[in-house]
Amino acid sequence: MENGEARFRALLEAEEKIEPTDWMPEGYRQTLIRQIAQHAHSEIIGMQPEGNWISRAPTLRRKAILMAKVQDEAGHGLYLYSAAETLGVTRDQLMDLLHTGRQKYSSIFNYPTLSWADMGAIGWLVDGAAITNQVMLKRCSYGPYARAMVKICLEESFHQRQGYEIMLALCRGSEEQKAMAQDALNRWWWPSLMMFGPHDSESTHSEQSIEWKIKRVSNDDLRQQFVDMTVPQADYLGLVVPDPSLAWNEDRQHYDFGPIDWDEFWSVVKGHGPMNQERIEHKRRVWDEGAWVREAAAAFGERERNRGAA
Repeated sequence: MENGEARFRALLEAEEKIEPTDWMPEGYRQTLIRQIAQHAHSEIIGMQPEGNWISRAPTLRRKAILMAKVQDEAGHGLYLYSAAETLGVTRDQLMDLLHTGRQKYSSIFNYPTLSWADMGAIGWLVDGAAITNQVMLKRCSYGPYARAMVKICLEESFHQRQGYEIMLALCRGSEEQKAMAQDALNRWWWPSLMMFGPHDSESTHSEQSIEWKIKRVSNDDLRQQFVDMTVPQADYLGLVVPDPSLAWNEDRQHYDFGPIDWDEFWSVVKGHGPMNQERIEHKRRVWDEGAWVREAAAAFGERERNRGAA
């Protein structure tokens, strides 16, 4: 164990990757399982609010783009569940933890999508926040997670651009369409800031994750990056960020912004958001209804293995 721990520390210090066959502290392994699983669950649950609009997209082009985006999110979940499995946990175990409420997904996906403009706001704001958070994960100390993030970040960047393009089209349209875009911004702005998690002083995992180089930047610094990036984009659209405290701070060279409603954040995390119950009930139902597909695939795989052994 002493040799294993010394090698683990040496790999961290050398900015090299920890691989599944390497020795690692149990806390490191459990932290990765928790984080990667939450990330994977978020991708899969996140298909629901957007999938809700596939049949109601305003044009065939918009429908095709949205279908491709939802398909990408399914792929992201697959990459991430596969990365988690390298840590010794099974897919079925992860599903059980999600379905029983013992593992979480991003609180942002517990808000309803009320208009087509929400597809723009989710792409622009939610995927924009995700990219801000996930770019650093390409440098994560755990190899399988870092490598999965390379493709995920590339695809998320397209999602962000697609969302912003929807908002731009609405803002260049009729007054009613621009009002729809403003309404979406009003509803998604604060939940997007909450995506980065609580203040670093209140986070139970952030400091240790940074020490282990699982994450590289603090929650508050990431949130500031997102605000600084997004406010000029809102100005270009001609939309007003719903924060009366928002102002450029010349001394800091950053935007100052108002306080986040952390009571709302924790309420949603604990299962009391607008769509918590509907999201997880839908996920459990689809999992149960798809059992026959998984059983058939497993039986086919077993038959092929037996045939190859013969």
